[in-house]
Amino acid sequence: MLLADMGAEVIKVEMPGSGDDSRGWGPPFIEGEAAYFLSINRNKKSMTLNLKDDKAKEIARNLIKNADVVLETNRPGAMQRLGLDYESVKQDNPKVIYASISGFGQTGPYSKRPGFDQVIQGYGGIMGLTGENDGNPVKVGIAITDIATGMFAAIGILTALYHRARTGEGQYIDASMMDGQVSWLTYQGGRYLASGKTPQRIGNAHPLIVPYQDFETSNGYINIAAGNDKLWAKFCEVAGLQDSAEDPRFATNAKRVENRAELIPMISDVIKTKTMQEWLDALNEAGVPCGPIYTVDQIFQDPQVLARDMLVDVEHPKCGNIKVTGHPVKYSATPAAVETAPPMLGQHNDELLKELGYSDEDITRFKEEKIL
Repeated sequence: MLLADMGAEVIKVEMPGSGDDSRGWGPPFIEGEAAYFLSINRNKKSMTLNLKDDKAKEIARNLIKNADVVLETNRPGAMQRLGLDYESVKQDNPKVIYASISGFGQTGPYSKRPGFDQVIQGYGGIMGLTGENDGNPVKVGIAITDIATGMFAAIGILTALYHRARTGEGQYIDASMMDGQVSWLTYQGGRYLASGKTPQRIGNAHPLIVPYQDFETSNGYINIAAGNDKLWAKFCEVAGLQDSAEDPRFATNAKRVENRAELIPMISDVIKTKTMQEWLDALNEAGVPCGPIYTVDQIFQDPQVLARDMLVDVEHPKCGNIKVTGHPVKYSATPAAVETAPPMLGQHNDELLKELGYSDEDITRFKEEKIL
């Protein structure tokens, strides 16, 4: 989707009759189309091919001959069995960039295992770090592993395209969901590697910065992030806690982390005395990082979200006008755009086959033979 937003022609090859699994993930549905699928498939074309059929494999190879990039998300070994793996297709297209996304990568003892987001959040350490200390491990509220791996794959593809532009050389990209999650451990992984101590779950608080967490106001929750001693002093001034700013137990961030159990209840008692908006106005005026804890419906009413075109309309052939999230990167010379709606299953079969040189008679025969 990211590459399509940036202008790539993306052809999504799906199984006839059923298509991408996420077409069935719901409710909710809009006119029978899954909201999940609609959320991540704009700007793509859909082609159906029954790749168990030799004629369908031939069509796929013809597509690949002219492709810059091939991206596949099957379990390792599946594309080789189809004769559509990198070593096979580069015979016809030596400059192709071929990216494989899998749960655990193409090598290693887990390589043949299936990978789903929640499973990999557990494997990668994310769930082990998320949740309250005295509660169960908690997954992130979106499919963060799926999304992260897609982002890493897109970065890899763009890097490979740049390399090819300089050298003429294609290459193979192996993007693993688990590798991506391990790389996202960053400072939490660094804490363990430096100390040998396993980081514990601490809910919405930050293990190394205080105060840096959520607080309950009189009518809702806000986040406050006093990320250094200067911001801590400003926060204390706004909150009427000037004595705490000078208290040696809380004067430095290291001391605040050490004495977290004493400090956070004091702050919590003060924050509960005013409304969410009163605190947000006062803290923003003082330059203290803060913000509301939105529900999803509130996000899409926020003026900053709307000003940045992060909510856009697109016309779907079956659902009519639908809303989708916008592209997150703004370009001065080559702006990304949401131009076409997520495709119906096989919507572009005829168009793409004709571009490959197949006739109307060929296409009719393919349909009769259930190749499409």
